[in-house]
Amino acid sequence: MEITVQCQKRPSGSKPRALRREGLIPAVLYGHKGAESEELTIDAKSAENLMKKGAVNHTLIQLNIPDLSWAGKALLREVQTHPWKGFPYHLSFFSVGTLESVEVTIPLNFIGEPIGVKNSGGMLDLVITEVQVNCKPGNIPEAIDVEVSSLEVGDALHISELQLPEGVEVIAEADQVVASILYRGGGQAEDGEGETEAATA
Repeated sequence: MEITVQCQKRPSGSKPRALRREGLIPAVLYGHKGAESEELTIDAKSAENLMKKGAVNHTLIQLNIPDLSWAGKALLREVQTHPWKGFPYHLSFFSVGTLESVEVTIPLNFIGEPIGVKNSGGMLDLVITEVQVNCKPGNIPEAIDVEVSSLEVGDALHISELQLPEGVEVIAEADQVVASILYRGGGQAEDGEGETEAATA
């Protein structure tokens, strides 16, 4: 998913608190001119909408800055929020338009009910629910589907077994466990009987 966001150049000498009172959220853009950065503002409603639709280090953004005559692809790298109110306080964007590849965090979408859960009373243990990947800026997947239907009790699914979209590489050890099917042991009734016998003894 790509989101279009419009920002403005931050007025020289402006104070963040004063900007927020005017309904503007301070922001900064990195990577568009080497090591240089650009101080920006974004409308508060646009920032809140971005937070609802996008995710840090995941969603590709079409960032437009009319008063700088600049537009390009960027990732939302960091969001600072108000300590207790929770609304965005400061945003950091990173330009990726000229990069061959980027590192982003992608959620895992688990599909199906494992055989070991359905037929054997096992429990699906999700060890990780997202992975960091390397891919082209225009090839960032929304999520990576993980089929778990065939897993039996005692089985484990590893990074090396993930079905990845073309051009996407996971940055992790190949033998890292993604999910496994655990044995639940005895049922609740059996556990209760065991406790009673122990107490009687």
